Amino acid sequence: MILKVKNISDIGGEVKAPPSKSYSHRAVILASLAEGTSRLYDMLYSEDTLASIRVCESLGAEIKRNDDCLEVVGTGGKLYNSSEIPIDLANSGTTLRLMTSVSALSDNEVILTGDESLQTRPMGLLMDALKPLGVETQSLKDNEKAPILIRPGYVGGETNIYGNVSSQFISSIILSSPLSQRGVTLYVLPEFKSKPYVNMTLDIMRKFGVKVLKGYYLKHETCSQEHQSCRIDEFKIKKQKYLACDYTVEGDYSSASYLLALIAINGGKAKIRNLFRNSKQGDRFILDILQKMGATIVRGEDYVEIASDGNLTATDVDLSNAPDLLITVAVLAAMAEGTTNITGVAHARVKETDRIDTTCRELEKLGCKLTEREDGMSITGGVTSGVVDSHGDHRLAMAFSLIGLKHDIEITNGEVFDVSFPDFIESMAELGFELELV
Repeated sequence: MILKVKNISDIGGEVKAPPSKSYSHRAVILASLAEGTSRLYDMLYSEDTLASIRVCESLGAEIKRNDDCLEVVGTGGKLYNSSEIPIDLANSGTTLRLMTSVSALSDNEVILTGDESLQTRPMGLLMDALKPLGVETQSLKDNEKAPILIRPGYVGGETNIYGNVSSQFISSIILSSPLSQRGVTLYVLPEFKSKPYVNMTLDIMRKFGVKVLKGYYLKHETCSQEHQSCRIDEFKIKKQKYLACDYTVEGDYSSASYLLALIAINGGKAKIRNLFRNSKQGDRFILDILQKMGATIVRGEDYVEIASDGNLTATDVDLSNAPDLLITVAVLAAMAEGTTNITGVAHARVKETDRIDTTCRELEKLGCKLTEREDGMSITGGVTSGVVDSHGDHRLAMAFSLIGLKHDIEITNGEVFDVSFPDFIESMAELGFELELV
């Protein structure tokens, strides 16, 4: 289907940010591993999070969707795979990565698979890191990608993993470790990218009663803490139990980036509710970026206000700790005056698509002048009307729709926003930006 602008009127107003996809994934997984019944409020029900719900149900959790919450009767860490066929995770890379480690806690074999896109996502780094912990995995196509067979058994011990590919690999080991036989000590080798996502994992683990000890080592005596390339992070997770709790999912800064960018590009004022000042989300960095580009930002305890005159200026942005903002920032750069340099996102090449390549190719279709680099891009503001393709990437579809504020734009395969932001069209319409699928 094609996503395009239907109408634009009086941009601005007030809207609630959608629930965090990252926290929603983690909440249902930890509730499923916990002892007792958890109630999860303000959950995001998107294609990705529904994949996490399905696999948790297959492994023994009893999950009921009520009007006001998601009720989860946990397994107490005693998992059993009831699915006689491979468990289909659709396009959810987060579910695949987090549940690969968790599935080793099952009393029987688990096979995780997904759609064609998911089966291109590299998993070898995680599979290798799990071996010293007694976890046996097998890529059924022998290419270190899904479908992946996970055999029962999670002894624990010590292992290490590079931190520059996917923070989800690190979160996967950490959140499953308390239920291993001996606990786990995990060393994250340089460089540790997307660290805020791991901090989110630790944050929600505490809510479910599990503590993790953190430390770090410096490889050379002459190094200081600022020399991040020489730092090895340590996570020590003792054998523990997850305990059920009532948990409310906070708003999602990455999804809210489209609401905020809408005002920044067009001009106007808006209040976005359910965005918390003290959030662990790395994507709250979007507020700093928008300020540097010329918007006015007010941070409340549980909301953000933005005002803009629509005249944005270029800036340099290191997105190493917020790679999901890449396409939003690229579109902001294309609508700004001057040249924006985006760096630190080499790991964005192994997302739903190679996000650096696809973003550059689609911007070029709109006449944008840019230079692609291994870890980012330089973009000189200025685009024209045109037709682009989402490549099945929800973030590309949503971000590129913003170009429709000032130029005619059509996005083919534009319906994919359901992956992370099912109410995208409705939320944008609340701020006066009406989109439609045709």
